[in-house]
Amino acid sequence: MRRKYHVELSTEDRKAIQGIQNGEKTPESIRKRCSILLQADEGAGSPGTQSEISVRCAVSVSKVYKVVKDYDTQGMEYCLRRRTHAAPPNPPIVTGEKEARIIALACGAAPDGRSRWSVRLLAEKVVELGIMETVSHETIRNTLKKRSLSLT
Repeated sequence: MRRKYHVELSTEDRKAIQGIQNGEKTPESIRKRCSILLQADEGAGSPGTQSEISVRCAVSVSKVYKVVKDYDTQGMEYCLRRRTHAAPPNPPIVTGEKEARIIALACGAAPDGRSRWSVRLLAEKVVELGIMETVSHETIRNTLKKRSLSLT
């Protein structure tokens, strides 16, 4: 069966990958990518199939395919680098001004008939005052916890 993407490592590349793989502070995800590349190397003999490599490296077949494809199309540096996001995948719900207003509300006097605020009561008041359209009590709890504030 003819392969679409190939891995042929030079002696220097093989040594570099082994060095990265055996590095003390190398993350597990990078170690697995190194292992995939070393096992898929056609220059060291006949590599196994993608399913055999996936079993040996304890990863999915699609992960083996992606690593081999990245190596063949983008090169070793791209294949073995840590992935970073330009922005967090989910932007924060509570931002600066909203957070300040929630904290000010929590630090203020409790509503009539109550001795103190609860997170559910705060969530209702935040929606009532129009600070946010909707908010869960968990979001309020996390916002207060982030600033080490307690309602007790």
